[in-house]
Amino acid sequence: MFNKLFKFTQEKLNILYENSLLLQHLDKLIFALIVFVFLSSTVMSSDIIGFVALIAVFLTAVKVIVTPSDKFEPKIFELWLLAYFMIVIISLAGSTLFSLSLKGFMKTFTYLGFYVSVAHFLKNNKDKIPYILGAIALCVSFESIVGFMQNFAQVDEISTWQDVSRLNPEEVMTRVYGTLQPLNPNLLGGYFVAGIPSLFGLCAMFLADKNYKRAIITVILAFLSVITLFLTGCRGSYIGCLVIFLGIAAVCAKFLWQKYKKIFMSAIGTCIVGITAALIILEPIRARVFSIFAMRQDSSNSFRFNVYQSSLQMFKDNWLLGIGVGNKNFREIYGLYMRTGFDALSAYNIFLETAVESGIFALVAFLGFIITMLKDGISYILNSGKLQEIIFVSTAVISICAMMIHGLVDTVFFRPQIQFIFWTMAAIISCIIKQENTVEE
Repeated sequence: MFNKLFKFTQEKLNILYENSLLLQHLDKLIFALIVFVFLSSTVMSSDIIGFVALIAVFLTAVKVIVTPSDKFEPKIFELWLLAYFMIVIISLAGSTLFSLSLKGFMKTFTYLGFYVSVAHFLKNNKDKIPYILGAIALCVSFESIVGFMQNFAQVDEISTWQDVSRLNPEEVMTRVYGTLQPLNPNLLGGYFVAGIPSLFGLCAMFLADKNYKRAIITVILAFLSVITLFLTGCRGSYIGCLVIFLGIAAVCAKFLWQKYKKIFMSAIGTCIVGITAALIILEPIRARVFSIFAMRQDSSNSFRFNVYQSSLQMFKDNWLLGIGVGNKNFREIYGLYMRTGFDALSAYNIFLETAVESGIFALVAFLGFIITMLKDGISYILNSGKLQEIIFVSTAVISICAMMIHGLVDTVFFRPQIQFIFWTMAAIISCIIKQENTVEE
């Protein structure tokens, strides 16, 4: 239906398109805005980042309306996403705090619109994927250098989320937070989880092209980012980092297991020994890792358990349509359910957050989108023979998996710095799979 409408407008505006250099080169402007979204995310506020993204969405809409033969060809997982968006609209209409929910809805619209923009841009510009991954990798590298320097500068603590009551002074770590707004070590940790796969993906691409100098530089920046990730003290990002390395190992096994099994296993063993040695030698990080298993004895863990219990009760009372999307809306309603002294900005679990905000059907649609997209991506990795495309899809799949696992214990996923990376990774999977299906047909 929409494609018929677009065809009608394209025919009517064909003269305008043929006589406008700007309209004929909209892709270049959209590409610049996509890159600027990532560059601005390191130092600018959420409002500015979102405004830039909205401009890209607007220009994409203009492009589809005026460019001859341009149309949308959704995949099955994108139909799940469309269902999710429609349910969010219904949830908004039924929210008791409509004005607050409307603000949250506009954020959701911006994120999903950005996904459509990137996916539609990459459909005919697959050669720009390395540049987009490069922009993400550049920002991650910048944050890793800043965070690494903050550790040696002994920056002042900006949160009290580290329980020091059971720690010796030498086990208390300086939690770095980079430049991302708002300054938060958990946000920086989540940002690394989302972006570090881009660095490893570029490294693999350079190795495939036999550009060894760039590969060495990229892998050094990747491991510096991993080190800084641990310096954030974000325990959820530690788990996400483990997922990244497991994902990299799984993809490498596809190419190395047959001919280089001994070398592959030696590399895995070396990594395990290195991680174990680091935990033994570095007391603050060891204490931070072990606090994951302290359960209620750690105040941060106990806080999350209390939030989970209250959020589950919120979901039970609003299971059909939720309370309305948005963290401000969540905080207002949460006040009716929270335990005294345990105020929270979110549910600290992205799936529970989705269910609370938009109801059970929104959760099912979101899970359908994630599972179907990852299934298609993994199937492509296993069956395709195109090395560069495998690297791109692997980068995206690993990043998304790591974000989802990290999201089980935190909700920094909903911050724009991480959201825009997530939707870009999803767009990369979408564009490559679509192109493969087009070639087969």
